[in-house]
Amino acid sequence: MKKVIVLLVFFIAVSFNTQKPEAYDVGEWFKFRIHYGFINAGYATLEVKEAVKENKKVYHTIGKGYTVGMSRFFFKVDDTYESYFDKVTNKPYQFVRKIDEGGYTKNQEGFFNQDNNKVLVKDYKKKTEKTFPVTENVQDILSTFYFLRNHPNIDKLKVGESIIVDMFFDNEVFKFKLKYIGKEDLKTKFGTVPTMIFRPLVQSGRVFKEEESLTVWISDDENKLPLRIKASLAVGSLKADLEGFKGLKNPFMIKVKKK
Repeated sequence: MKKVIVLLVFFIAVSFNTQKPEAYDVGEWFKFRIHYGFINAGYATLEVKEAVKENKKVYHTIGKGYTVGMSRFFFKVDDTYESYFDKVTNKPYQFVRKIDEGGYTKNQEGFFNQDNNKVLVKDYKKKTEKTFPVTENVQDILSTFYFLRNHPNIDKLKVGESIIVDMFFDNEVFKFKLKYIGKEDLKTKFGTVPTMIFRPLVQSGRVFKEEESLTVWISDDENKLPLRIKASLAVGSLKADLEGFKGLKNPFMIKVKKK
């Protein structure tokens, strides 16, 4: 459950557009309501701010996930992910990962040297520093989301085709694969919205896991707005729905507004 709650929204949303930041801008904010079965398990938020790195303005994105109510009593989650990345190339400069998932904690920062294809990871819990080799144009978990939202091929995919991104997570570079499933008009709290459906897969060794238990619906407009995420778990299922938003870069396309 913890993996889904955390990666859920960040990974997830993980699905959509590159090298053309037209899909989002500073001031964008999302809030998701997460359900485990019929239980309101928690919330997650994503926000785009601005910061300065190496004397230039960059995007500073912040993702937070947390459990509430009885879910918090049984399994406390307080996660924060941050990423600083270039406004033009989307290359990350730095990431922050502070998580508490049922007592499992991490407190890390990563500093990318894209010229030398390396990342310095500082682990404040273990009080260690280690440098890892990375591939060219690698993304961190949160920058992946925004990188994909602007991907030039997102609207050109045929059913069954995928986009693959190198993503650094847990001190390793993974092949993150986003498979296009098709289109659907989705009923949401905002009304009926035209969407694109994706299933994210993560490479294990040389083979992609075809465990398509995670499904993501994004708006079929220029925002590529994550609207719903569903995950099948060993016991039960998890669903995250967009609860609120502000600061969208583009008009939100709704076929039938909810009365």
